[in-house]
Amino acid sequence: MNSSFNKFLIFRKWIIIIVIFIFSTNFLFIQNVNALSDSRQFVLDAWTLVNEGYYDPERLDEIQWKRLRQKTLQKQIETSNEAYSAIEDMLKPLEDPFTRVLRPKDYQLLKSSNFGSEINGVGLQLGEDEATKQIKVISTLAGSPAEEAGIISGDFINTVDGISSEDLGLANTASKLRGASGTKVLVQISSSTGEIREIDLERRSVELRPVRTKRLRDDSHTIGYLRITQFSESVPKKIEEALQELKDKEVEGLILDLRNNSGGLVSSGIAVADSFLSEKPIVETKDRNGIKDAIISQKNTFFDGPMVTLVNKGTASASEILAGSLQDNQRSTLMGEQTYGKGLIQSLKSLGEDSGIAITVASYLTPKGNNIQGRGITPDKILDLPEAREYGNAEDKWVKNAEIFLNSLFDENKTEESSNELVIQDVKN
Repeated sequence: MNSSFNKFLIFRKWIIIIVIFIFSTNFLFIQNVNALSDSRQFVLDAWTLVNEGYYDPERLDEIQWKRLRQKTLQKQIETSNEAYSAIEDMLKPLEDPFTRVLRPKDYQLLKSSNFGSEINGVGLQLGEDEATKQIKVISTLAGSPAEEAGIISGDFINTVDGISSEDLGLANTASKLRGASGTKVLVQISSSTGEIREIDLERRSVELRPVRTKRLRDDSHTIGYLRITQFSESVPKKIEEALQELKDKEVEGLILDLRNNSGGLVSSGIAVADSFLSEKPIVETKDRNGIKDAIISQKNTFFDGPMVTLVNKGTASASEILAGSLQDNQRSTLMGEQTYGKGLIQSLKSLGEDSGIAITVASYLTPKGNNIQGRGITPDKILDLPEAREYGNAEDKWVKNAEIFLNSLFDENKTEESSNELVIQDVKN
């Protein structure tokens, strides 16, 4: 009896131990699942945003986007870094460098460039070459270390601190160039002619002065010079103030300088076009459903005098929208060289942990229906001249050519007015 009872006690003891072990294991497992679910949910949120917003659903079908979600979620995703890497791998098959995840540092920097007054880094605006997929310099920020080092639009980034830009990709190349003021980064650059050089750049705070203006005067005419370096949130208001100031100075015409303006907020570019156009089409956007939406300017303008707009291969995105609208509506003569050719629009969405994701949500066409993606805009007058190191200064031959062109327009108008007066007088006589 005692022997049976002891056996029963031992059996019960083992049952209790097994039950405790199972519950403990399950508790730890549940905790681990909960910890993992945050990171996995992070990836799933990014997938959902792209799935619902990407401008080309057919492309999503081509790369089997739904299967990519399943494949990605099967990976080990326990940390934020693993989640970011998983999202980056998930987006690669799209082959769209503008649809990208933005880690906290990059997300804050992009927001500060769109809404702030300064950024830290070397001052390079980068893109991906359509043909070669190399990382390409779109433009350099005025007064930045990159500009001072002589890096120009069209140069290629080969390596950053010894790491190939091909391995890094666009987003990570841009990220590695950013950093705290005073730190250095070694960049290998190759020019369009094949010349290779290494440059040691020191990062620093670069003041963003998106709007710059001055008055150009000679013996007979007064011209306004207006340079826009990027389209941040504050630009439309600053443009209105600048145009009013120039009108108060009684300028006869305007030189609008969009060279090395790599874009920014599309809404700001459209708002600036509205300052020059009266009830004219600015741009036509096409969303994922194929719906075309034409944006028309308001009736009132802030400046309606003669204009010349300067563009170069660093003129991209929102600045191409502005340039294209002015050209197609015959509002301004375009002078310079072929623009960059970015005809896609991105929307910036927030993710967890102060990060974000940029998603290509639409393409755009100029008012005459021209698709500039990968092609750019051809100016009315090509300028085959060296560019000045400082745009708008006394040695800037492009600005001088624009002045000469505007002066010729003024003289033509004056001659026509004189001829009309003579005809009127003859009729009276």
